[in-house]
Amino acid sequence: MNKSIKNLEPNQLWNHFAELNAVPRPSKKEERIIAFMLNFGKSLELETIQDEIGNIIIKKPATVGMENRATVCLQSHLDMVHQKNAATPFDFLTQGIEMEVVGDFVKAKGTTLGADNGIGVASIMAVLSSTAIEHPAIEALFTIDEETGMTGALGLKGGLLSADYMLNLDTEEDSELTIGCAGGIDVTASGHYTTEPLGADYIAYKILLTGLTGGHSGMDIHKGRGNANMIMNTLIMQVDRLGGRIITMDGGSLRNAIPRESTVEIAIPTLQKDAFEQLIIEQQRKLKEEQFPADPNLNLAIQPSTTSLLALDSGFQHKLLRAVSVLINGVYAMSAEIKDLVQTSNNVARILIKDEKFCIQCLTRSSVDGEKMMLANELKNTLELVSSHITLTGSYPGWTPKPESFIVKLMADLYKELFQKDAHVNACHAGLECGILGAHYPNMEMISFGPNITGAHSPDEKVQISSVQKFWSYLLETLKRIPESTSLN
Repeated sequence: MNKSIKNLEPNQLWNHFAELNAVPRPSKKEERIIAFMLNFGKSLELETIQDEIGNIIIKKPATVGMENRATVCLQSHLDMVHQKNAATPFDFLTQGIEMEVVGDFVKAKGTTLGADNGIGVASIMAVLSSTAIEHPAIEALFTIDEETGMTGALGLKGGLLSADYMLNLDTEEDSELTIGCAGGIDVTASGHYTTEPLGADYIAYKILLTGLTGGHSGMDIHKGRGNANMIMNTLIMQVDRLGGRIITMDGGSLRNAIPRESTVEIAIPTLQKDAFEQLIIEQQRKLKEEQFPADPNLNLAIQPSTTSLLALDSGFQHKLLRAVSVLINGVYAMSAEIKDLVQTSNNVARILIKDEKFCIQCLTRSSVDGEKMMLANELKNTLELVSSHITLTGSYPGWTPKPESFIVKLMADLYKELFQKDAHVNACHAGLECGILGAHYPNMEMISFGPNITGAHSPDEKVQISSVQKFWSYLLETLKRIPESTSLN
């Protein structure tokens, strides 16, 4: 691991982050990071628990003189989003993240960094391993699978925690105190199609759409960034008019990441070869104009392909393209109560068509549960044009803001005292675990905060070093200010 990372301040936090990033930790495949955290807690001779679903809880007694303070739960998730640039050779299942310091930032080399939520995890580890930090009794909760279903939070049972307050360390702007978030639901259409062989009067190409900015499908959904699946579908509808026939389509990867790339293998009538190549040139120019400045590195290219000329049935291709074209993608509704907050959105996250099987995956988010379900059913009705097997799964609730709670007042006042300006106390369009955890522990007051992290869920992810220092000092001072348990209101 890059020694320059371990030399950063606060030293203990960055050392834990480096150790954490040496362990592969994709969502749904978290066995190694679970074992790592179990060993970490036991090495400190602290009470360490693995629950039935895989969450890790480590409990540390209060430091001397703070035994009468209210217990605090520090919470972060262990898994990370795995995204890489197409040109970056990297195996997330076997390799640790390769990091580098660039100015005031830490970033990865062509992949996601894992600062979401690795910085939060490392911060908690630093508190647990320290012999000098003052703090009340700590219950550290490390959940699994936050990024692809929140199954860790959903599976957590009541009775394992006794804390009065929860500090969730998963917000990505250091001036914000998050007190509410959106819920979500996965919408999936899948099925089979038939293929038909094409004659020698067709020529095969591969269309590659790359270089889009992508990003977090909640926090970045309103920023006008292109969705590779929707852009490619619009392009193929034009190619369809030239008689083009889809062979395979592969766009996007994860539900919670705005798709950055899409690849289509397509057969073109030989007589339309020149028209097709000219169309690609024109569309490259047009897309550059339309998407800039949100996606300045967008690139559309074609190359000859030697793939087998087995194309989608023309009727299915026709229905598929038109169904995808009318899927709602991006912002659906803005909040009428909170300025500039996205209320409801959808991300057309993944389209895979290959070997006579297809799958279309969406992630629908909303802070209003009824509107979330309404949009999910609207997508379902549209996707029924191409599939009879559509599922709505993984629904999780939003987190209702409680701006008058004690922990919100405490941390807002402390922020102003430390930094001589007001924090932005607001809700966000991401899916935080607090809404789910609050259902298990309804009397626990919750708040979320963290350092500046940009480009989360994309290979552009980076975390600001000076902001981590600011966040760290804020966290430590918050722990000092936790009141005695008898003074809770």
